[in-house]
Amino acid sequence: MAAPEPRKHFPPPGEPGRLPFSSAVQAGNTLYLSGHIGVNLETSKVPTDAKEEIRLMLDSFQKTLANAGYSMEELVYVQVFCSDVALFGVFNEIYRTYFRGPLPARAFIGSGGLLFGARFEIQGIAVRG
Repeated sequence: MAAPEPRKHFPPPGEPGRLPFSSAVQAGNTLYLSGHIGVNLETSKVPTDAKEEIRLMLDSFQKTLANAGYSMEELVYVQVFCSDVALFGVFNEIYRTYFRGPLPARAFIGSGGLLFGARFEIQGIAVRG
């Protein structure tokens, strides 16, 4: 019986150990991405413009994938939390631009308030191969 492959953890940006979670964990050929929000890293704030927030969030998500050696095309499932579902169309307009091929399965969930006053949070699962 082969030994299980070790898990690889990818820390969140910033000071090591500051936040009590990993941005992603790879187990075998599967990458589990934790929730990402659209925060301006220079100001540590969510922008007032929803479109800018979406881009910051998706850029951060894409960077975490890249740091683990994955791409947006390897996503198989994405879950989006949104504090105002009236922003569904705005979100989709920008979300589409981050993909070249078939889109992953997705849930878009209306939520209550999100951390730091964010309007959106995204998490997902990517599979290599």
